[in-house]
Amino acid sequence: MTFGKGCHLHLIDGSAFIFRAYHALPPLTRKTDGLPIGAVAGFCNMLFRYIEGNKSGDAPTHVAVIFDHSSKTFRNEIFPAYKANRPELPEDLRPQFPLTREATRAFNIACIETEGYEADDIIATLSCQARDAGGRVTIISSDKDLMQLIGDGVVMFDAMKNKTIDRDEVFEKFGVGPERVVDVQSLAGDSVDNVPGAPGIGVKTAALLITEYGDLESLLARAGEIKQPKRRETLVNFADQIRVSKELVTLKCDTPLDFSLESLEVKEPEPEALMTFLNAMEFRTLTKRVADKLDITPPAMPTAAPATDAPEPVALPFDHSAYEGVTTPEALERWIARIREAGHVAFDTETTSLDEMRADLVGISLAVDAGTACYIPLGHRQGGGDLFSTDMPVEGQMPLETVIAALRPVLEDPAILKIGQNIKYDLKIMARQGVRLAPIADTMLMSYAMFAGLHNHGMDELSDRYLGHKPIPIKDLIGSGKSQITFDRVAIADAVKYAAEDADITLRLWQRFAPMLHRAQVTTVYETLERPLVPVLAEMEMKGVRVDRDTLVRMSNAFAQKLVQLEEEIQGIAGTKFNVGSPKQLGEILFDQMQIPGGQKGKTGAYATGADVLEDVTTLEDTHPQGAQLAARVLDWRQIAKLKSTYTDSLQDHINPDTGRVHTSYSIAGANTGRLASTDPNLQNIPVRSEEGRRIREAFVAPEGRVLVSLDYSQIELRILAHIADIPALKQAFRDGLDIHAMTASEMFGVPVEGMDPMIRRQAKAINFGVIYGISGFGLARNLRIPRAEAQGFIDRYFERFPGIRTYMDDTIAFAKAHGFVQTLFGRKIHTPEINAKGPGAGFAKRAAINAPIQGTAADVIRRAMIRMPAAIQGIDAKMLLQVHDELLFEVAEDQADRLIATAREVMESAAEPAVKLSVHLQADAGRGPNWAAAH
Repeated sequence: MTFGKGCHLHLIDGSAFIFRAYHALPPLTRKTDGLPIGAVAGFCNMLFRYIEGNKSGDAPTHVAVIFDHSSKTFRNEIFPAYKANRPELPEDLRPQFPLTREATRAFNIACIETEGYEADDIIATLSCQARDAGGRVTIISSDKDLMQLIGDGVVMFDAMKNKTIDRDEVFEKFGVGPERVVDVQSLAGDSVDNVPGAPGIGVKTAALLITEYGDLESLLARAGEIKQPKRRETLVNFADQIRVSKELVTLKCDTPLDFSLESLEVKEPEPEALMTFLNAMEFRTLTKRVADKLDITPPAMPTAAPATDAPEPVALPFDHSAYEGVTTPEALERWIARIREAGHVAFDTETTSLDEMRADLVGISLAVDAGTACYIPLGHRQGGGDLFSTDMPVEGQMPLETVIAALRPVLEDPAILKIGQNIKYDLKIMARQGVRLAPIADTMLMSYAMFAGLHNHGMDELSDRYLGHKPIPIKDLIGSGKSQITFDRVAIADAVKYAAEDADITLRLWQRFAPMLHRAQVTTVYETLERPLVPVLAEMEMKGVRVDRDTLVRMSNAFAQKLVQLEEEIQGIAGTKFNVGSPKQLGEILFDQMQIPGGQKGKTGAYATGADVLEDVTTLEDTHPQGAQLAARVLDWRQIAKLKSTYTDSLQDHINPDTGRVHTSYSIAGANTGRLASTDPNLQNIPVRSEEGRRIREAFVAPEGRVLVSLDYSQIELRILAHIADIPALKQAFRDGLDIHAMTASEMFGVPVEGMDPMIRRQAKAINFGVIYGISGFGLARNLRIPRAEAQGFIDRYFERFPGIRTYMDDTIAFAKAHGFVQTLFGRKIHTPEINAKGPGAGFAKRAAINAPIQGTAADVIRRAMIRMPAAIQGIDAKMLLQVHDELLFEVAEDQADRLIATAREVMESAAEPAVKLSVHLQADAGRGPNWAAAH
């Protein structure tokens, strides 16, 4: 077709599409080889939407995507510093540029670039050619440099704003028409492209000058007439620079091209070529959509990749009457079709318990768009759960097996994203139904990645903060206290409103948070440290760890006897019988009866007798030996009482009767620094410093023929401190495998390592770890039971010997004050809202800010190790069971323990790489045994 009158040419600014895709979407890598493809995915989605949007109306007859060539252009010969200020391309974007060219050709669209010229020059040349031939041109871009081309049948279209840019928009931006844009740009310059222009003259002043004098050359010729001295001098003195700037900003309409306008005629995509490319890129969702449009069968692909196109949130009101109760197979099929069309679904479960290992599934809620949500009742029963109520199922519900069978294909479909709020719970519930929920997104973890340290991440708070909506309180349905019922007793009509609202809120939060992640620069944190950890933890929690009830019973009995002995001893010291567990009575004995100084009463009138108070009292051996002895024995009594109640008694109740194991639950978003928290039961706070505490681990056992293996990072936080603060002596000590605490003592106190007094080493150890946590002289004095001045002297000497640590602390606090957050080496942000506070909280905020990058980096390292571990130990008869701070616990067949240790150690010691290259080697120490105590 000859290009001429009636033809319409679309010129797509390819670079604009690429950068928009890169900055708007989360990072994505190809599963087979880790190739970055996020920008390519977004680019392809934009091309496909462009093609579909031109099926009707004022469709183009000719189209091309124009790219910048990688080489320098003629402008660099005119002005070598041209674009010298441009930042380097992100490393993960660089390899994606050639792939976008391949994508363009795969969609059967002309892909154009010319060496020595910019994309804007090619667009200018094609626009001039098309205009001269009598055709029309639409430039799909919002680049201001292209606005000089508008007019005579040439317009621009801003695809992001869905808005046409014509003469009026140009005048609004530059104060002149398109024909004078070059003149204004020549004066105003461009800091982004390093176009110098006229110093001190901006766009507004330039527009006034050009309007007054007509054009740039007239202005420069008559510059001596300008009355304002500074402006006159600028134009006279920098006339040559301004003319050079004009050469830089003027687009070429004579770029040499080796093709004709006719060759740009619109063509339909070739299905085989397009499917081959999309399949190679592993774009599952887009492949399915394109295949549907082309009416062909999409090729089979490997496992999942997340959906990459999160829509902007829709500001619709929450209408509970619009939610649907799904009770028939036909209605369920309609929802499944909606899910497949959307490519994503917000998913939530309602159950009878918070214990995922024992909870019954009561219903499932789904949402595919804001305001479009439903609830599928499955296990609702009649009555309120009292003695007179029936336990019969409510009529009208579909059988659980029927619903699971229908939903399984979409819930396991790798092309459909499943979105949840704390989705780990739902993963475990569905796993018990034989459904593997994947791929997933989690709004709680999105919030955590962006806002750690600012607020909590529960759904109710997120909905209130970011959607302006207060959800229905659960207590409105199930009550509270003794009258509380389980969700299966809730009327279905009420359950529909509550459960569908949960899914609706989750969907809207995802729509809101997905684009925010990138703007907050935490997409990589979410994609590499948060989201992939969910299925790993779910599997660990479901596996659980075997606990021997008989061992716990024996320990509980022994602790009970020990408590009786301690009570008798304590009462003997006090000279009177009293309730040892009563802080009030203890305070009266210590501070009234024994007249120990320093007692402070609280609001209730009782003396404070917390652990810190009692520890202070134990230091008074010289002046109040009886009180010091009494306080020490009470601390012993409290420790044993806590071990008994919290562990040896409580753990028995947590043993699952079906598995014989304890199934803890890990909170990913609990601690601001990224550390995991263990609950129901908490297995991370079992004391290991006392003999009694260590013995509790003896109850955690391996089945016959298997052993427990523990791998524990050795002094990981000190190693990270040595790297971050760049402490040569510490780094060298770690390289040499020295006793780091003995080395520190030797450096500080000038004593040889050989034959070192254990007390001196203990002091150095307390300082090493205390400094990480920003310990004060007062705190160190309490820990070492030495005078405060002496403790402060130790700290001062430490900073003198290792000045890099003080520099790190000062720099970290300064950064926190300037930015409101600190960061780990992997980019995790920990916000510090109290860093500029005054008063007692200021010291704590500073200590937290100092510690967060170190503790957070250590937490990130072990997360990375955990995420990699399942794939690494596949083929070994082993399972990862527990994570406790810097330790991972495994259960493995006895004859494969060595193989597991070697593999797991390699994963742990290389976990930081390649994202971070530490200057100090990470070391993981391993042990094995029939129980946890022996393994550790």
